[in-house]
Amino acid sequence: MQLHISANKTELVTAFADWLVARIEKVLSVENRCVIALSGGSTPTDLFKLLAESPYKEKIDWKKLHIFWGDERDVPFEDERNNAKVATDVLLSKVGVPDNQIHIMDTRLASEEAAEKYEQILYQYFAGRAYSFDIVMLGMGDDAHTLSLFPGKAVINENHKWVIAFYLEEQKMNRITLTAPVVNNADAVCFLVAGKSKAPALKEVLHGKKNIMKYPSQRIQPVNGELHWFVDKEAAELLP
Repeated sequence: MQLHISANKTELVTAFADWLVARIEKVLSVENRCVIALSGGSTPTDLFKLLAESPYKEKIDWKKLHIFWGDERDVPFEDERNNAKVATDVLLSKVGVPDNQIHIMDTRLASEEAAEKYEQILYQYFAGRAYSFDIVMLGMGDDAHTLSLFPGKAVINENHKWVIAFYLEEQKMNRITLTAPVVNNADAVCFLVAGKSKAPALKEVLHGKKNIMKYPSQRIQPVNGELHWFVDKEAAELLP
């Protein structure tokens, strides 16, 4: 595990953008594509805005990127809560990733059907590969959830399926999410965490007793890949 601490959220986003550019270049030096899973949330949205502008816009070979998402709320694409809509509006519509290389979780379908369809696409993409995604971006909530792995939910312990849909009672909606097995098989997994409200959860996830049902982000432990935590000073204030 590698911990990267920045002075504030702005510097955190810039530090990750620089890391991302270098990582994509590294992948494309040996592969003809780079497969990335994006995250929702305010910090990734700030990152997307930065990547859509110069000089970062020109530093990435966008036509060789293949885009997926870590999770999605079961709301229409036109809904402002839809992670794919946010990323499309802020970034993807501005940088020229081919449409057939952008894979949203299709909320026009029933959530279980959307999950099954997404899983089949992933099976096709990763057949014969030693790992799954080249890069997975993750956030973490104040409750230590990541993806749609919320505290106490059975999906945390999923060991076989790569994508699951389930009803989240607390939000009165269905969620579609990647699961730990496919994420943990990625080449690089990166958490972006900012803000004082995340500090208690971050301390427990990184240094507390292992309890994945209470702190689901502890479930993310790459098997053969790298794990990076990009955090700002406020989020890191309780770390030893």
